[in-house]
Amino acid sequence: MAERVSGDDTIFAPASGFGRAGICVIRISGSQTRAALEAIAGEVPAARVMRLRVLRDPLDDAALDQALVVFFPGPASFTGEDVAEFHIHGGLAVRQAVLAALSQITGCRPAEAGEFTRRAFLNGRMDLSEVEGLADLIDAETEFQRRQALRQLEGGLGDEAERWREEAIACQALLEAALDFADEGDIAENIESEAFGVALVLRNQIEAQLRNARRGERLREGFHVVLAGPPNAGKSTLLNALARRDVAIVSPIAGTTRDVIEVRCDLDGLPVTIVDTAGLREAGDLIEEEGMARARGQMAQADLVLWLDPADDPAPLPDDLGPHLHVVTKVDRVVAPVERGDIAIAAPSGEGMDALLARLREAAESLFGEGDALITRERHRIALIEACEALRRGCEQRETELFAEDMRLAARAIGRISGRVDVEDVLDHLFSSFCIGK
Repeated sequence: MAERVSGDDTIFAPASGFGRAGICVIRISGSQTRAALEAIAGEVPAARVMRLRVLRDPLDDAALDQALVVFFPGPASFTGEDVAEFHIHGGLAVRQAVLAALSQITGCRPAEAGEFTRRAFLNGRMDLSEVEGLADLIDAETEFQRRQALRQLEGGLGDEAERWREEAIACQALLEAALDFADEGDIAENIESEAFGVALVLRNQIEAQLRNARRGERLREGFHVVLAGPPNAGKSTLLNALARRDVAIVSPIAGTTRDVIEVRCDLDGLPVTIVDTAGLREAGDLIEEEGMARARGQMAQADLVLWLDPADDPAPLPDDLGPHLHVVTKVDRVVAPVERGDIAIAAPSGEGMDALLARLREAAESLFGEGDALITRERHRIALIEACEALRRGCEQRETELFAEDMRLAARAIGRISGRVDVEDVLDHLFSSFCIGK
């Protein structure tokens, strides 16, 4: 755990959104928090008990606002320092007046972006993965993103990574004991075999998580759906129907859409980015040709392509199409039943749209799962891949010294996930696990 630190400055900032609101929360953290409370609120209230107080300007004692004031003494606070909050009325003038009053107190200054959370990390109140979970929770747009971010904020990844790191440290400690204390009677003869068993189990556990590594990353980014097909296939109409608003120009003129149009949607809690692209045909001009090139680029990167095929003007599927659904559009324009494609729709009337949405949700869920992935960022995945490589080398080593070094590298790589990397942990574990201090 990181050594507890405290900045020389006491920081303050609004902790709620800007603009007009019923309530605005202003947070303070640092050694001058008590002084700020006394200067503005008249006293330091009892810990974690909200009190109604008149806030006053420390220079002329003029009333600023009536506010609820709460004090969180360190280290049991968000940042690990003394923290206070003023719950003031949310008008711009009130907020500016309270912030100006705080800036007049010696040692207080406005916080920089992310500085409260940075202090929480440095003081051991949060590990690095929890900090990332907090950022994702703030940015979450859908229910599944919220679940994943909250799980990480509550220590889902950090706790598991810490357990893996401790296993790697334990394995290294066994090997160090085999090297340095082999002549001691209380060191087991099969200690290297025991270390091999620990490393092998750990490697299998991490590899199991890496097999699902992309799910968490993709959930943060969103399911990428591309609408493709010939001109006038109904792509823009479908985009508007899925977005439930007019975001694309709908016209009977072929080639109206020249560039890609992206819309982020919440599909029953799943984040989906829907991309409308230029119709694919023989190019009429350079601009349309560029639009089609971009369309093909989007199709190559898509999680799912909806190939739109007008019922009254069949459009064969391209041979190189990846994961896709063949959607026959404009079925209201034909009399005979449509017997081709995966789904038949008429977007303006809503015919077939429920079935299409169900298929989109099914495809997204197969990629995302239920928001239960541990690995949510590329950084996590890279660290665990490095750890697995070290574990693999260790399990293949015939030299105990090299095996121990690989376990050290594995523990260090895993430790980067939570930000807890301390080589002294090996010594702590070694001397607490074996009676070797004679």
